[in-house]
Amino acid sequence: MLKQPKLKAAPGSQTFSSGNGSPLATRSLVDQAHGAISYMILSHRLRSGEVIVEAPLAAELGISRTPLREALQRLEGEGLLTKRDSRNFMVRRVEIREYLQSLRLRMLIEPDATRNAAPVIPPERLEEIHSELVSLQTGTAHHTEAHWLSDDRLHGTILEYCGNEVTARVIQQLRSTTRLFEVEMLRSRLSNDCSEHLAIVEALRAGDAERASEEMKRHLGSLINFVFTLFPS
Repeated sequence: MLKQPKLKAAPGSQTFSSGNGSPLATRSLVDQAHGAISYMILSHRLRSGEVIVEAPLAAELGISRTPLREALQRLEGEGLLTKRDSRNFMVRRVEIREYLQSLRLRMLIEPDATRNAAPVIPPERLEEIHSELVSLQTGTAHHTEAHWLSDDRLHGTILEYCGNEVTARVIQQLRSTTRLFEVEMLRSRLSNDCSEHLAIVEALRAGDAERASEEMKRHLGSLINFVFTLFPS
């Protein structure tokens, strides 16, 4: 399991308490635990189908089980976890049918989000993403963790600047679903992913919103085609 630093409440963060005065989690601890566990899942440190054992995870993160359980409940709502039984959570397993359905829905809305974001993404942000992708592409080995961070940076930037909070929220939830499948099944495709991301960024850098939209659609379609080569039936 990933060795995360122990989480501490931010200075000045609000502490909530129950009616009998017993301390509950600070909001910052819940947020930090949510982020840490989400990262562990999406970087494949917690694997599909793995049961979350609360006591050792709480000890590893340096928090009590109260903020941990609230973070786990949030992750369940976001589709990264599911209930194994009345007491335990497990990392949700995404089957190929759900993955393809999620990608097809992304193909309907994410190219439009890319088109809308193109004129307003700061050029310096695009330059940073471009440099990261070039570094990944020219490296002697393709680092899986760095790839997923770069993937989040590109798609997250598009959602941040697409101008539609509902669209961004829907796509982000779909991306959580598709990532669960990809970290499990598509690790051999990272180099192609990087090249397709570069094509999107280069269109954005050129200020060509239509081409950026088409490159996003091509990228998502390429993922679908790749899955069919792995699972032809």
